[in-house]
Amino acid sequence: GLKFFKKQIQKDIATFFRAQLSTVKPKKQTTQAQPQGKQEAKGVRLGRPGNTLKMGIVGVPNVGKSSTFNLLSNLSVPAENFPFCTIDPNHGLVEVPDERFKFLCEICKPKLQTPTTLQITDIAGLVRGASEGEGLGNEFLSHINEVDGIFHVVRGFENEKIMTFEGVMDSISDLNTIRDELIAKDLKILEKRLEDTKKLYNRNKNDELKNTLDVLEKSQGLLKNKVWIRCADWIQKEADVLNKYLFLTSKPMIYLVNLSQEDYLKGQAKWLDKINNWVKENGGGTVLNYSVEYEQSKADNKDKSMLPTMVKEGYKILDLVHFFTIGSDEVRSWTIRRGTKAPLAGTVIHSDFEKGFVHVEVIKYQDIVELGSESAIKKKGRFKKEGKDYEVQDGDILHFKINRGKK
Repeated sequence: GLKFFKKQIQKDIATFFRAQLSTVKPKKQTTQAQPQGKQEAKGVRLGRPGNTLKMGIVGVPNVGKSSTFNLLSNLSVPAENFPFCTIDPNHGLVEVPDERFKFLCEICKPKLQTPTTLQITDIAGLVRGASEGEGLGNEFLSHINEVDGIFHVVRGFENEKIMTFEGVMDSISDLNTIRDELIAKDLKILEKRLEDTKKLYNRNKNDELKNTLDVLEKSQGLLKNKVWIRCADWIQKEADVLNKYLFLTSKPMIYLVNLSQEDYLKGQAKWLDKINNWVKENGGGTVLNYSVEYEQSKADNKDKSMLPTMVKEGYKILDLVHFFTIGSDEVRSWTIRRGTKAPLAGTVIHSDFEKGFVHVEVIKYQDIVELGSESAIKKKGRFKKEGKDYEVQDGDILHFKINRGKK
């Protein structure tokens, strides 16, 4: 009977774990929301250009932000039970798990292995009134402005020994606090920009200023209705305006629900349905259930850990992909934005690769898995040369042909 009971528990845990990652679709709003983590490769992209992008960990105090950061990066940052234990942001580089990279290292046996990394920043707890300077609000909000995507840690556990900043355990109130403070900060910045743009437009009525004015007015309407800028439909010329300002509510977000170990293993918690419903009503997004308590107690057991999934989802939501270069000296993974063409992709290796670009030799990862070597791939005719219009795909293995004398 005891053996059966143990087997049943293990089966239940496995079933639950497979269901931990859920993408919550938004309810219909006046403006169509875009579920996060599902960005189209060629769609309108909000945010900074480039490939050196960062995820920031935010939340109200004492929800497990710094503990999550510690688990992800193994950096020693403060994680005491005190609301403002993280005054300055802490930064870490976290390896992005990739079985393809491991396989390529196994077959090439290089002297050096350089995997993909994701930059993560731990940002101190945000409290109600932060947009007006409450707590250390203005400083914290400026730190959020420096990141490109947000891990929003939500407290889903009840523990009287770990205080809540407002004195009552209420996950929905915590979610509203973060939403309202980011919106309030954006509104303050937007209203000043809008005032300046109106003055300029009244003096010089041109199409560019009219477009800027329309985008800012549309954004103001969204924010006043507590709708995030990222949740609206935008065309490219509107996105170009928004990307000059980089509003906080234009950043993609992943919700990390921190449960007690007991609730995590059961797959049930008091606040889960309420949190999922809140996310549906506030633009949709990826929701990951995890447990700091469980991760700390099972630090050596990666089978059921949600940490690798967090890192991969953070990387994906920033619209990042990577290609590989391989050889006996080094196997390396290079990060680019999805949709990047070959000449620009080459600049992550060296800036000369774009102006001196001749062609790129492309090996598909699945081909090297199937055939085992570059020579076998060439014999099968799967070794391809591509030109300047080739859009690099996630997992490509590339060799760039460069004319170094080209000006």
